[in-house]
Amino acid sequence: MSFRERIEWLLRVGLLVFVLAAAAFLSAVMAMRFAIQGREVEMPNLVGKSSADSLALLRARGLSLRVADRVYSDLPANAVVRQSPAPGENMKVSQDAHVILSLGPQNVTVPELAGESLRVARIQLLQSGLQLGEVTSYPASDPSSDMILQQNPLSGSRATSLRVNLLVAQGGSQAAYVMPWLVGMQSQDAERLLASAGLKIAKTTLAESPEWPKGTVIEQTPDRGTKATSETSIELTVAQ
Repeated sequence: MSFRERIEWLLRVGLLVFVLAAAAFLSAVMAMRFAIQGREVEMPNLVGKSSADSLALLRARGLSLRVADRVYSDLPANAVVRQSPAPGENMKVSQDAHVILSLGPQNVTVPELAGESLRVARIQLLQSGLQLGEVTSYPASDPSSDMILQQNPLSGSRATSLRVNLLVAQGGSQAAYVMPWLVGMQSQDAERLLASAGLKIAKTTLAESPEWPKGTVIEQTPDRGTKATSETSIELTVAQ
């Protein structure tokens, strides 16, 4: 074999090796892409479906159901009113779909609570089948004052949810608040809710949490129901 023939043979061999290597690389890329996509499923539309049907639909796709809240609506009881993530979004297998379920049509009238003490208000709400929502304290000149100044929703209106929020007169110069339940909310919404009460987030920590949507509050300090003031150090852990 001449020198020229040897060079041509080496070039042909090199070209063949290159083609085989390129084909193997493309096959590996396609296999990896398929494997990644195989771990994702499309979020179905759950609105209007019963909680049982929604759970079965999610389980068929490898997802779980988490009830975030319950509200009154025109939908039948236990039907999905809202969902997160929205239909059509891609989710990783084993993630939770957060839903708000219907309590059925509005058939509960909010009682008159203004002028009552917080203790009496709790009892009246329980008797009406409602729950105490966010309690905001307002400084009052009378240190023994524990009277409800305002309520939301107003008395006599149809309840749209189980919770009734109250503004309570409290002695002392510094306003105090009851920490709301922030877990499950988007961090921006939680920050706005705290800011409306004069509270600030001192620290936000990002943490891996595949079962929660990105940007969702998964832990909070202080816990729900704890008294907080403008000087309280509030810390949130947010899913990244």
